Amino acid sequence: MHNRLVLLSARLLDPVTGLFLPETALAVSGGRISALGDDRAIRALADSSTTVVDLKGAVVTPGLVDGHIHPVSGAELTHGLNLSGCTDLEQVRAALAGAVRELAPGAWLHGWGLDPNVFGDAPVETAPFDSVLDGVPALLLLFDAHSMLASHRALELAGVDGPRTFDQASAEVVCDAAGRPTGLLLEDAACELVERVAPQPTREERRDRLAAALRAMAAAGLTGGHAMDANGDSLAFYEELDAAGELPLRLRVAPWCQPGTDTDGVRELIEQQGRGGALWRTDGVKIFMDGTIDNGTAWLEHPDCHGESTDAFWPDPEVYTRIIGELHRAGVPTATHAIGDAAVRHVLDAVEKAQTDGGRGVRHRVEHIETVPDDTLSRFAELGVIASMQPTHCCDFTRADHTDNWSRRLGEERAGRAWRCRDLRDSGATVLLGSDWPIAPYPPLGVMAGARHRRPTRDLTQDPHGPEQALTALEALRGMTTDAAYAAGEEHEAGRIAVGHRADLTVLAADPLTTPATELPDVPVLITVLDGRPTHRDASV
Repeated sequence: MHNRLVLLSARLLDPVTGLFLPETALAVSGGRISALGDDRAIRALADSSTTVVDLKGAVVTPGLVDGHIHPVSGAELTHGLNLSGCTDLEQVRAALAGAVRELAPGAWLHGWGLDPNVFGDAPVETAPFDSVLDGVPALLLLFDAHSMLASHRALELAGVDGPRTFDQASAEVVCDAAGRPTGLLLEDAACELVERVAPQPTREERRDRLAAALRAMAAAGLTGGHAMDANGDSLAFYEELDAAGELPLRLRVAPWCQPGTDTDGVRELIEQQGRGGALWRTDGVKIFMDGTIDNGTAWLEHPDCHGESTDAFWPDPEVYTRIIGELHRAGVPTATHAIGDAAVRHVLDAVEKAQTDGGRGVRHRVEHIETVPDDTLSRFAELGVIASMQPTHCCDFTRADHTDNWSRRLGEERAGRAWRCRDLRDSGATVLLGSDWPIAPYPPLGVMAGARHRRPTRDLTQDPHGPEQALTALEALRGMTTDAAYAAGEEHEAGRIAVGHRADLTVLAADPLTTPATELPDVPVLITVLDGRPTHRDASV
């Protein structure tokens, strides 16, 4: 057996026990861990063609996996002006003015990461930027990627001059009392009205942006991701990168099922399952049950403070329930975006009905789960539904004093139930962690840190939002290793350092279990190993 890689003088961390294994070295062959032992025994397995690395006491964890990520759309959406660092309208105006000065005549301005909190109590609209964007076609994506602001010129070029009706129940061209668009577009169907008239990057440019984003993710310590879309050229890009040996993450891809999907569409989704290559495969279906709280398109059991967030994404939620049943009977796992309490409850009801009619055994998931009441918690464990959560959203888009847009919309009681990671885990649920990139940054150490400290990343001196919902260091590590493997049905071959398991590994300069949460994002990632080959290696090792 040829051992391609040998790692010596390592501290091998087991996320099940939270302890270091007694062995100090491992060998890799055929993309799998082929041996564990002491340095002398494992070194003896190397030959002249083996890559041997002395880690000098560095910590090796199973490869870190992001449980919710959008690689292709993220690579596209994060191209342009980054507005995520702006905290008030003046900063946004200044950033836009600088970008406008650099624009060629007639060119479009694209921005992303805009936080609705910059508007304070004022409406989210383009009016504060009219003087800067006069005559400039501009699209400014809000941080949730479910809404955007379009400048007057962009709306004019797209022929959008009033309200529209969409199949997506929560999609909307927001208009003032006179019926004139304010610039705010809610959900994909409305955003696409303007996006489709904007200049589009070439296919080669999109592929290159994706490849660069994936390389950066590997350098941050990620070995895998659960990709929550398969739109456009996504699968073709993965196939091309994989065939060329340029895919640095192992990807599990879930194509979308949107309102309006008929019987043939569901059958097509079922037939698509299992398509893939060496490092990617289609496994599961992504469905939306609602939108977001920040833009009033979540589905809540009681309206928000503006009287909004009262509708499901599906005009008839029972159609969603029927489709869940069809996919369940076909053995297809589903991942449903459900942010509001009514949305989460409906998903759980649908899964329960599917299990009653078709047995158990399929691992369904709920994505986001931003606010839920007490009576919902225990149902995740009872039904075996995985809670897929993104704690950095709580850290960076809400505040402990509830003065942020998300909390104000919900009111004190519901804002006090923000991202109940601790309660869900204590109730017996599997809590999978992810970033939802490009909504929040993808570095996995930052995601694990946020699950522990729940403080704003930009200012860690601020109070945590719901510190009683924090996870321990070990629980956070499990959320991106063993729990990620379980969610993918791969616990028999992934998520642990064991002979026969995949050689997907993350090597860190310090122990993630003893490093303070606020310092964890700064721990150097020394090596990332995917399928037995390094996809990132720091110059120091």
